[in-house]
Amino acid sequence: MQDFLFSAVAFIVALGVLVTIHEFGHYWVARKVGVKVLRFSVGFGSALWKKVAGEDKTEYVIAAIPLGGYVKMLDEREGDVDEAELSRAFNRQSVWARIAIVLAGPVANLILAVLVYWVVYLIGIAGIAPMVGNPVKESAVAQAGFLPADRIVAVGDSKTGSWDTVRVAVLDQMLDKSEEVAFEVETQSGETTTRTLKLDHKALLASQGDVIANLGFQQWWPDVDPVLGGVQPDGAAAAAGLQIGDIIVSTDGQPVPTWRDWVGMIRSSPGVALELQIERNGALQTLELTPGSRDLGDGEPVGFIGAWETLSQSVIDDKVRIVERYSVGDALHRAFVRTWEMMSLTVQMIGKLVMGQASVENISGPISIAQFAGQSASVGIDHYLSFLALISISLGVLNLLPIPMLDGGHLMYYFTEVVTGKPVSERIQLYGQQLGLLLLAGLMTLAFYNDIVRIIS
Repeated sequence: MQDFLFSAVAFIVALGVLVTIHEFGHYWVARKVGVKVLRFSVGFGSALWKKVAGEDKTEYVIAAIPLGGYVKMLDEREGDVDEAELSRAFNRQSVWARIAIVLAGPVANLILAVLVYWVVYLIGIAGIAPMVGNPVKESAVAQAGFLPADRIVAVGDSKTGSWDTVRVAVLDQMLDKSEEVAFEVETQSGETTTRTLKLDHKALLASQGDVIANLGFQQWWPDVDPVLGGVQPDGAAAAAGLQIGDIIVSTDGQPVPTWRDWVGMIRSSPGVALELQIERNGALQTLELTPGSRDLGDGEPVGFIGAWETLSQSVIDDKVRIVERYSVGDALHRAFVRTWEMMSLTVQMIGKLVMGQASVENISGPISIAQFAGQSASVGIDHYLSFLALISISLGVLNLLPIPMLDGGHLMYYFTEVVTGKPVSERIQLYGQQLGLLLLAGLMTLAFYNDIVRIIS
């Protein structure tokens, strides 16, 4: 319940920021071109908070349903307008002024993404170095000859400092329909070599989950002896009598060669009584351990005992954990590059979905996004800000789609007006709104369905 509330708060905060910035873009440009703004609302439905301010007596509202917002402007199509204020009505503005007002919302989201990425690269974002673990057998990664402890230096022409940058680079190659991708790697011995990985982009686009895992990559992790380096006072390990320095010899008669093997046994046994044989001060002892149960958000409980080892942590901190941090100028440059990369990937993925070349099961709805918000916030402010930038880019790009009811739909009408020299008829716009509403309702239904299926499965 606590995890659910944390995710919900993280999601609402993120959505509130993104909606406010988007609507402020519309609001700011509308005011600049002389349009009278009647209401600026974050959210829909009943007002939780309202304030009237300014010469135009604009209503500023925070509403109960936080799934969007709107800016209501003076418009003859929505009611009578005093003759003295006709020049301030939205519908009386030039077509280019109307285009600027509508375009300002998505542009504001993209600007926000650049600024957020800039801050992230300035303060530093923690990540995991792209060191390869044992490749999945018979996978594309195994066939390419990747070896444990290979460190990926570059994918194609893109330098890769973390698994996140590897993921983006691979997605970019995949969407470009590259059949083979060159990975520059640094081997465990320090040599630099190239491994060529074959991409079945059609199969990958039709698959679900992480593209890196689907290729057969696993994260490298050091193998250390199963020796306890710490015990949580109120955990299952302490209740069983385990102590720092205990060596785990076997679990239910099964030998435990490494700490990782033991973690796998514990995670697969939530609530199950296990018989442990341990070595303490040179003598063998038998203990009974019942792991607790923890839900990580995917619907499948895992066992945990509140114990850890310390050797691999020092190795991980030294070899795997990284922090990407740059100077003011470099950070700003990388922020623009990152925003452009994510915009490009979003547009390409939308195109693949429309053409039926990517699985619609990859579409996520509010439930999944809320889970991602909670997970990123729990990791740290750097990851939460990166999540915020990514969703801001998605919101900006999606709103530019030429679908009636979205900003892109309005832009489509206005550019048609530029070409023909006359506004699109209100009848056509009405039909367009009905079609747009139907498309958006269908998309939201699919997104919610995918979210529910993920939770159930």
